[in-house]
Amino acid sequence: MDAEKVTQNSETKSHDINPSDKQQENPDPLPLKDETENPSPLDESQSPEAEIVQQLPTDDGVKTTDDGHVQEDDSNNDEVKVEDSSPLPPDLGKVSEEIDQFISDLSNLKGDNESKPPDVPVFVEQFAVLVEAKIEDYDGGDAPIKWSQLSQEDAMSFLEFVDRMSKLLNSLCQFSSEYKYAYSISRVDGVLQRAMSYIEEEFKSILYDFKIPDSDFNSDTSTKPNKETNSSSDANQDAEQSSVAESAPSEDNKFPGYTEEIVTTMNKLSKALIAGGYEVECCQVYFLARRKALEECLHKLGFEKHSIDDVQKMHWDSLEREITAWIITFKHCTNVLHSSERKLADAVFADQPSIAEKIFSNLSRGMMIQLLNFAEAVAMTKRAAEKLFKFLDIYETLRDLLPLVDKMFVVSYADELKAEATLTRSRLGESMVSIFSELENSIQADSNKTPVPGGAVHPLTRYIMNYLKYVAEYRDTLEQVFREHQMIERADSTTGSDFDCQNPQAQRETSNKLSPFEAHMMKVMDLLDANLEAKSRLYKDTSLSSIFMMNNGRYILQKIKGSPEINGLMGDQWYRKRSSDLRQYHKTYQRETWGKLLQCLNHEGLNVNGKVNKPILKERFKSFNALFDEIHKTQSSWVISDEQLQSELRVSISNMVIPAYRSFLGRFSQTFTPGRQTEKYVKYQPEEIETHIDELFDGNATPWGRKKL
Repeated sequence: MDAEKVTQNSETKSHDINPSDKQQENPDPLPLKDETENPSPLDESQSPEAEIVQQLPTDDGVKTTDDGHVQEDDSNNDEVKVEDSSPLPPDLGKVSEEIDQFISDLSNLKGDNESKPPDVPVFVEQFAVLVEAKIEDYDGGDAPIKWSQLSQEDAMSFLEFVDRMSKLLNSLCQFSSEYKYAYSISRVDGVLQRAMSYIEEEFKSILYDFKIPDSDFNSDTSTKPNKETNSSSDANQDAEQSSVAESAPSEDNKFPGYTEEIVTTMNKLSKALIAGGYEVECCQVYFLARRKALEECLHKLGFEKHSIDDVQKMHWDSLEREITAWIITFKHCTNVLHSSERKLADAVFADQPSIAEKIFSNLSRGMMIQLLNFAEAVAMTKRAAEKLFKFLDIYETLRDLLPLVDKMFVVSYADELKAEATLTRSRLGESMVSIFSELENSIQADSNKTPVPGGAVHPLTRYIMNYLKYVAEYRDTLEQVFREHQMIERADSTTGSDFDCQNPQAQRETSNKLSPFEAHMMKVMDLLDANLEAKSRLYKDTSLSSIFMMNNGRYILQKIKGSPEINGLMGDQWYRKRSSDLRQYHKTYQRETWGKLLQCLNHEGLNVNGKVNKPILKERFKSFNALFDEIHKTQSSWVISDEQLQSELRVSISNMVIPAYRSFLGRFSQTFTPGRQTEKYVKYQPEEIETHIDELFDGNATPWGRKKL
C-alpha cells in the first residue's frame, strides 16, 4: 500500500488520543520541580532508544551494524582474541514473551482506578524495532516479497507478531490518557499500520488471482422458434444449457477460482486485518475483488450488462439471444454461484459470521438486482406476438427459482428481492395479456382481399395454429398469468375487490365456465374461423371456396390432434363440431362440382315411347365430356396438401362418379353405331375417368393425353 494510504490510516486510527496529549518529536519537558521525582519518560538518557543503545555492545573490536547485529572488527582478529562475547541484540522470541506478560499485566489493571499503570518498559520499543525490521525484510524495496513466497513457518510467525502488536496497541490504548503512554501508542500504531498495509496488499493480490475454468460455462445461445419451425434442436440446446447452469460445483473445486490452501491463507490474513482494526479495508478489498470475479462469471455465461435504453433500442433477434443468455445466467447464479459465494465468504471470514453474511448478501444482492433490472427492461419493450415465448421463459425462471431466495438471504434482503421479482413478473404478465389481445386484434384486422391460389391453406392459418401450439405448451403458466391479471383487474374495479371468490355461489357458477386463458384461446379460434369464412367468399367458384375451407379446417384439426396440450384445451366437443363442419364442406363441394356432372347421366327424358332418343343422348354425352374436361382442367390446379384429405376426396369422387358413369355407359353406349360415332360421343372409359380423378388437386394441370408418372 502506498505512503498516502499509510498516512491516511495513521490519521484515522488515533486511538482516542487527544491532540494536546500526543507525543511530539521533541516534547517540552515537564516543570523543573517534578524532574527529580518523576523524570520525563522521553528524557534523552531514559528514552527507549537510549536504553537499547546502552544494551548494544561498544567494546573495541566489536562493531554494531545499523540493524543492531554485532560484527567483530577484522583489524583486531589477529592480535586479540575476545574471550567474553559482547551482549547480543534482543531476541524476538524472548521479547515476545515479555510483551505477552506486559499485556497480561495491563489487562489485570483494567477497571482498577486506584492502581497506577506502570511505566512503559524498554522491551516495548525493542519489540517495535524488531517487528519493523521484519516488515522491512518483506515489504522493503521495489519488489516486496509475495506472501506465497514465504515459508509456512515465516508466514505463521509474522502473523503471530502482528497479532501480538495489535493486542499490545489495544492494551496501551486503555491508558491513552496517561501522558507517558503517548509515545509508545504512536510508535506501536505506526508499526502496526505498516504491517496492516503489507497484509492488506497481499490479501488483495491473492483475492484477485482467481482462475475460473472455461469448461464450467457454456455460452452458446439458442432461440425458441416462432411460426412453423422445428424446435427439437433448440429444445436440446436449452436442455444442455440448463444442465450446465444447474450443475453444482464438484467436490474437488469447492471454492471456484481458489484452492482450499489459498482460502485458508485468506482466512488468516482477513483475521489479522480485522484484529488490527482494518475491518473496513478488509471488507472493501474482498467485496471489490469478488464483485469483479462475479462479473467475469456473468460474462463467461454470455450475459452482458445493458441499460434500459440499450434494451429498448435492441433489435429483437439480438435481444432474443440476450434473453436466452439471461435465463442460463439466472439459473446458474441461483443454483451454483450464490451457494459457492456463500461457502467462500463463510470460509474466509470463518471467525466473523456476521461479516461473512453481510458481504455475501451485498455481493449476491447486487448481482440479482442487475439480473432483475434486465428482466424488467425486457418487460418494458414494445409488445409483439413473437416476444410472448421469451417473456414466458423469463416469467417461469423468476417463478421457479425465486423461492430459493429465502434460503440464500436474510429476511430483509430476501423480501426486497422477492418484491422486485414480483413487480417484474407482474409487468411481464401484463405484457403477455396485451400480446394476446393484440393477436386477437391482428386476426380481426387481417382483411387481405387476395385469395390464396388453388384454395390452399392460408398463411394466417399456419401462423396462428403453430403459434397456439407453442402457446399451449405453456398452458399452466399462462393459466397463472391470466388468473393473476384477472384478479388485479377485479381488485382495481369498483365491484369485485374481493375477487368474488369468497362467495360460494359465485365459485360454483365460475367452476362450470372456461378459465380466463381457455376463454382467450376459444376467442382466437373463433376469430380465425370467422376470418377464414370471410376469405372463402373471395372465391367466385363455390367448389373452390369449399376446398379452401376443407384445406384450412383439416390443417387446424391436424394441428390440434397432434398437440395433446392444445387438444386438451379445446376439448372433444369442439373437435367434433369442427369435424362435422369439415364434412359439410365436403358435401357442399361434391354437390356443387360432381352433382352437376351426374345430372348429365340422368336417364330421365332419354326414353320416348320405349325407344332411346339419340339426339338427347348425344347431347348428354357431349355435356358430360365437356363438363368433365373443364373440372379436370380446373381442379388439377387446385391444391390439397394433406395427403389423407386428398386421397379421401379422390376416393369419394370415384365412388360417386364411376359407378354412375359405368351404368350409364353400359346401358346406352350400344345405341351408337360402333366405330366413329361411338368414339365421338363416348370419349372416356370408366378406367380413364378414374385415372383423371386421381390427377385432381395436385396443384398443376396435367396435359391431356399424358398420364402422370
